[in-house]
Amino acid sequence: MANIGEVKNKQVIFRDYVRGFPKESDFIITSATIRMKLPQGSNGVLLKTLYLSCDPYMRLLMESQSAPTSYSPGSLLFGFGVAKVLESAHADFNEGDLVWGTMKWEEYSVVEEPGKLIKIQHTDVPLSYYTGILGMPGITAYFGFHDVCSPKKGEYVFVSAASGAVGQLVGQLAKLMGCYVVGSAGSREKIELLKNKFGFDEVFNYKEEQDLDAALKRCFPEGIDIYFENVGGKMLDAVLLNMRPHGRIAVCGMISQYNLDQSEGVHNLLHLVLQRIRMEGFSAPDYFHLNAKFLEAMLPNIREGKISYVEDTVHGLESGPAALIGLFSGLNVGKQVVAISTE
Repeated sequence: MANIGEVKNKQVIFRDYVRGFPKESDFIITSATIRMKLPQGSNGVLLKTLYLSCDPYMRLLMESQSAPTSYSPGSLLFGFGVAKVLESAHADFNEGDLVWGTMKWEEYSVVEEPGKLIKIQHTDVPLSYYTGILGMPGITAYFGFHDVCSPKKGEYVFVSAASGAVGQLVGQLAKLMGCYVVGSAGSREKIELLKNKFGFDEVFNYKEEQDLDAALKRCFPEGIDIYFENVGGKMLDAVLLNMRPHGRIAVCGMISQYNLDQSEGVHNLLHLVLQRIRMEGFSAPDYFHLNAKFLEAMLPNIREGKISYVEDTVHGLESGPAALIGLFSGLNVGKQVVAISTE
């Protein structure tokens, strides 16, 4: 029997390093107990998890040498999330505050160093938006497009994985700038969404195209000025053949490569030279310090209905692993969110 002040705390444990596509059996759903009080002398916060984010980069943390922050076998999964502060011993946070940032996959957490958590000031929009359009994917889309791509009105923009958490925003930001925007996605439902909800000028289902180069030439007879890269592999190779002089490629991710033992080569890189193309990688945390500027730009667009956002939500921590691995076979339609508690 739990002691007074202790509650059950459901958790997701990372079983072991993954090769190929992750499976549900790579994760263990377990239940521990947690004391609903900060330890003596703590300088941290006690959090109640509200929403957790499923993001493609998490696959990279499932390999032993991929990143300094890789998951450890037998330890808790972590990623971006939204939580409520139940108790605080830290000067920057008070009980009742809402925060987003990196969180463990459990229902309640003690964060001993909460300095990197971002306080949520605007609650007139759904809190789940801070896992997406107003969180890491939103910052990725906004600064990746405006800062890395240096867009100009009237330019030709191509977005791969265009219905995902980042792609749907890049396309709409490009439309707001007066660009011509084409997106690719992998199902009819996603294609409809891109055209009817997000306002893309042209779309194609990459799974139905025999020849990606021909598909791009059909959509961009004049060529591509900006490619927002989420996919890599064969798509990147085809895009390189279709870039205009002084084109820009912002490399956000390469989801087609994450589950391969051996990455596919890219064959058309000479076009970077021939067309004077700039290709640049970037990461959202590079821009977290500009969060206030980002919200100032993004919130009015949401409130005025100029930007739409589609979420794919599952409920309960136990639904999290299946939702996370579904990203890699395109099961999600929009931003994949795990709702843990509504408060």
